[in-house]
Formats: sequence, structure tokens, C-alpha cells
Amino acid sequence: MIHPTAIIEPGAKLHPSVEVGPYAIIGPKVTIGPETTIGAHAVIDGTTEIGARNRIFPGVAIGLEPQDLKYDGAESFTKIGDGNTLREYVTVNRATGAGEFTVIGDNNLLMAYVHVAHNCSIGHQVVIANNVSLAGHVHIDSRAVIGGVLGIHQFVHIGKLSMVGGMSRIERDVPPFMLVEGNPCRVRVLNQVGLKRAGLSEDDRSLLKQAFKILYRSGLTLNQALDKLDLLADNDYIQHLSGFLRASLGNSRRGPIPGIS
Repeated sequence: MIHPTAIIEPGAKLHPSVEVGPYAIIGPKVTIGPETTIGAHAVIDGTTEIGARNRIFPGVAIGLEPQDLKYDGAESFTKIGDGNTLREYVTVNRATGAGEFTVIGDNNLLMAYVHVAHNCSIGHQVVIANNVSLAGHVHIDSRAVIGGVLGIHQFVHIGKLSMVGGMSRIERDVPPFMLVEGNPCRVRVLNQVGLKRAGLSEDDRSLLKQAFKILYRSGLTLNQALDKLDLLADNDYIQHLSGFLRASLGNSRRGPIPGIS
């Protein structure tokens, strides 16, 4: 299951079912779970843990030093869950500070040439299209969809079940459940297709549609709209949306993407 030209450094821990392609290099502090396949010329280094049933395509580089001038050689980590697909030439850098992590969850699809920088965190069932670059400390919640050929500014938080249009400029937080697009980027519509595919009920989708109108079509300031939103319904999705936006206003380094003015 391991090609004779591959280099597996002493100390690496590979499940017996792991497949490693030609000229791949696996470092001494790497652990790889069952049924994961490693493509030709892939490089996996650093203190890196990769789970089960991942498909890692040719040229992927995981766990190498962060592209961060603050990095001083301290031991940091990369952790990748189960069932992910990392297409050709994806790069995932380990974290910058001692004991810190770059994390990718389960069942994500990262298409070709995606870059995941130091200290990023990606949830579950996220789709990131080709040629997307995540700067350091980006956090992407589960089931977000990121269009191709765009950059995401450091410390940006992208909410769950959101969609980001291709070739956008993402320099502020993306609210959950919304579709954002443009340069400068703006909240355009509710991500209705994504919500329906995720199995949200018609009642939940209707409430989120009302929330969208309050937030982005009422003419209220965001704080005024959030106060009104809190009165809309005792609903988990509404509460999550309100909590995300309040946290972005109060604690985020970036603040939320606005609607269309």
C-alpha cells in the first residue's frame, strides 16, 4: 500500500490500510488513520494528526511551517478529521504559537490550490472552491460554501450555512445563513437553497426570511435591527444569528459584512 519511492520517516504512525503514492514524504511526527489515501508527491510534516477515510490528492502539503514572520520554531500542530477531500496542491500550514492548532473537521471538500493558513479552524461539511486563500486565524463554521478565486482576511469568521460568491473580497465577518458577494462584499440575500438542502423546516426558513428583512431591508441600524430581531421568535436559528452578529459587533476584530446600502 506504500509506493517504493515514498519516504516514510521513522516515527510516523500510519494505519496498515493507509495508501501512499509515489514520491510522497511523511514526516516523523505524523499520524494517519485508516483508509486514508495520500497522493503522489504529497508532503505531510510537523506534528500532524490525520483521521480516517481522507483523500489527499497529489501535491498537497500539510503541516509545514506557517508563513508568519512571528513563528519562532515552537512546536505547534495540525489536526484533520475524517472523510475530507483535499484536492491537488492544497496547502495547510501548522499554527504559529507553541501548543496551538490549525484544525480541519470532518467531511469537508477543499478544491485545488486552496491555502489554509496558520491557526485557521474549519468545521464540518464545508466546501471551498478552487484558488481560495485563507489568511491566519480564519474561522469557518460548518456547512458554509466558499466560491472560487477569492481571499479571506485574517481573523474573519464565516458563519454556518452561509455562501460566499466567487471572486469576492472577504475582509469582514460573514453572517450565518446569508449569501454574500462582491467587492466590496455585501449581504445580498438569504441562502435559501443552502437552508433547504440542510433540512431546515419551512417555518424556520420563513422566520429567517423575516430576520433578513429586519436586518437588511428595514432601514434600521444594525443595533436597532438586532433589538427587534430578539422579539421575533424564540427560535434556535434566530438566536444563533443574533448572537453571531452581536459577537461580531462587540468582540470581532473585523465586524460583520453590511447589507446593500
